[in-house]
Amino acid sequence: MASDRKLRIGVVGGGFGASFHFHEHPLAEVVAVSDLLPDRRQHLKERYRCDTAYDSLEELIRHEPLDAVAVFSGAPDHVRQSVAVMEHGKHCFCAVPAATTLEECALLVATKERTGMRYMMAETSYYRVDAITARRLHDDGAFGELMYSEVEYYHPLIGAEGDALSFADGERTWRYGLPPQLYPTHSTGFLVGVTGERLVKVSCAGTLSGDRGHSDNVYGSPFSNECAVFITDQGHICRSNVMWNVWNHGERAQWMGTDCSLFAEGWSGQPFAIRPMEGEPQMTPAEYTHLLPREMRYDTGHGGSHPFLTHEFVSAVIEDREPAVDVYEAVAMTAPGIVAHESALRDGEQLPVPSFDPTPREE
Repeated sequence: MASDRKLRIGVVGGGFGASFHFHEHPLAEVVAVSDLLPDRRQHLKERYRCDTAYDSLEELIRHEPLDAVAVFSGAPDHVRQSVAVMEHGKHCFCAVPAATTLEECALLVATKERTGMRYMMAETSYYRVDAITARRLHDDGAFGELMYSEVEYYHPLIGAEGDALSFADGERTWRYGLPPQLYPTHSTGFLVGVTGERLVKVSCAGTLSGDRGHSDNVYGSPFSNECAVFITDQGHICRSNVMWNVWNHGERAQWMGTDCSLFAEGWSGQPFAIRPMEGEPQMTPAEYTHLLPREMRYDTGHGGSHPFLTHEFVSAVIEDREPAVDVYEAVAMTAPGIVAHESALRDGEQLPVPSFDPTPREE
C-alpha cells in the first residue's frame, strides 16, 4: 500500500482493545486512548506508544485531529458508543457483537447511512485461516452448492457465578448471565462471512445449568447453552452453537457442499481437512500472512485474526471504501442470534429474522 496520509486512531478499552496492531500499521497511528480505569489507560498508552489519554470515550471523540475510533467496551455499550463516534464525524471499528437488540441493529444501520462514516465490526471468525480458505473455495465454486454448515463457539463458564469475567471489583459485569445467542457472531460469522447468505428463519433450543448466574440476571435468561438451526435465504441449513456450559473450547466450523467439504481444526483433535469429491484431500491449512504488512505478520490471538482485522479497517478508510465486515454484514451476523434467543425462550418456536440490508440488497 502507498499513501500520503496516516489514519489517526483513538482506542477505547484497555482489555481486548490492547491486542490490536494500529501502531504497527504503516498507514496508521494511535493519537489518543481511553479507559475508565487508570491501570488500563496506562496499559493502552504503553501498548500503542501514545501519550494522550482520556477518562472516557465522550472526551476522546472530541480530540483533534482524530479520524477513527476503535471501540472495545462491553457489549451493551457498543451501539451507544458507535453512534456517538459516527455522530462526531469519526469512522468506527467496534468489537462484537454489533448490538444486543433488534432496535439497536436498526439504529446502528440508520446512523451509518445518515452520517456516511465507515463502520466495521471486529469479527475474528472472518479472518481465521479456515474461513479465509472457505471463502476462497466458495468464490471459486469449489464447494458446488454449499448445502449445510455447522458453526460453533464454546467458552466454558461465561456468565456463571464463578466466572472471573462476570465480575469487576465485586460487581456483576454485562457478562453475568449473558444469553449465549446474544454473543453469536463467532459462530454466525463462519457462514455469513463466507457465502454472504442471510439467516432468515430460526428455531433454537436452550439448556439450563442450575448456576445462579443463569437464573438471576438482568437478561431474564435461564440458558447457559443455546443451539440454533437456521434456514438461509438460499434455502440452506446452518446449525449454530453458542455454549458456556460444556467442556469444549474455541471457534470452529465445517462447511459441506455437493462437490467438496471443509472441516476446520478443532480443540477435540479434529484435523483440518478439505475433502473434494474428486481428487486428493488437503490436510494442511494455507498460509495468508503474506497479505499483511511485514510489521504485522504474527499472531496475537483468535486464530491470527487480529492483524487482518486491523489491516482491513485501516485499508478501507484510506482507500475510501466499505470494509469487509461493514454495518450490513455486522448486523447480518448479530441479529440472527437475538432472534434465536427469543426462539429459545419460546420453546423453540421458529421465528423470522428481519433484514437490515438496503432494498434491493447490494451484492
